[in-house]
Amino acid sequence: MKKTIEKHQYSVDDLKYLIEKWMGSDRVPENFKIISDTSDFYRVEYDDVVLLDGKPYFIRNNEREGRFGIDEQQKFWVKRARDLTDGSIKILKLVFHERFNAKVGDITFECFRSPKKEARILDITRGNNRFMQGFSVLDESGNIIRILDFIHGKNFGDTIIRMNASHEEYYSKNFPGILDEYIELVKAIQFLHKHSEKHGDIRRDHIIWQKEEGRGVWIDFDFNYIHKENLFGYDLFGLGNILVFIAGGGDVTVQGLHECNSPAINRLTADDINIIFKNRVVNLKKVFPYISESLNLVLMHFSASANTFYENTQQFLDELQESRATLGN
Repeated sequence: MKKTIEKHQYSVDDLKYLIEKWMGSDRVPENFKIISDTSDFYRVEYDDVVLLDGKPYFIRNNEREGRFGIDEQQKFWVKRARDLTDGSIKILKLVFHERFNAKVGDITFECFRSPKKEARILDITRGNNRFMQGFSVLDESGNIIRILDFIHGKNFGDTIIRMNASHEEYYSKNFPGILDEYIELVKAIQFLHKHSEKHGDIRRDHIIWQKEEGRGVWIDFDFNYIHKENLFGYDLFGLGNILVFIAGGGDVTVQGLHECNSPAINRLTADDINIIFKNRVVNLKKVFPYISESLNLVLMHFSASANTFYENTQQFLDELQESRATLGN
């Protein structure tokens, strides 16, 4: 007779059968935990089964932080799993509370993780292919768990860097198409803003490039921030940092210019540097003279010398699209 765990409506034998069905007989663990309360996410480990809203998820590995090429930091609250009802790969985001302050020039933003916000955005963006897709459920203790479709693709920033062309060739051949794609990504953020929602953590590694579909997809919406002056200000600075990155074909740093003995180093001043990252050059026209003046003017809104900032995504898009018209292709 099967030992039925009435609390979960699955028997151990049932779960082993499902694991074997989707993973193969050699992947069936002899013993594993069955978890329905994920409050202690460190307790949720490889080969465990997490039951959420009546569905069993077979836990594989922890996801890793891919920021700026560093992919070794495990995110213990983010688990890759197999949905044992259909074999699909899912990402489970468990509840993790975190707070920190981010400073942009003289402006301070109080940032924090909000599972509830991410759950709202998943509902708002359902069916929109510019955003990761998924849904949220409550576990046994009322934690908001986000269950996400796995996205096949590469980090958008890595995709740019791997083009390996000279900057002038990159700028003339690749950049116009990349800028077109970036404009569509900005429009997606504008969609959020029109719904009074923020992305909250806009970075180039929070865009996954789906090569086969030929588009970028925004991921990770669980950060929120507080600032009274401009509801969308932190998002706009994030968009600006990505624009500087793609215009430069990667980060153009003071150290890098020194290392290659670039004559541009003698033309740069403190005003030409990123308002957030003090080693990154924003005034790219001083490094690459062929960059269009209109594009460079947009970039300079994110420099240490900026005295006016974009108030909303529409302002940013208007000037961005005007600069795009000067590039041709």
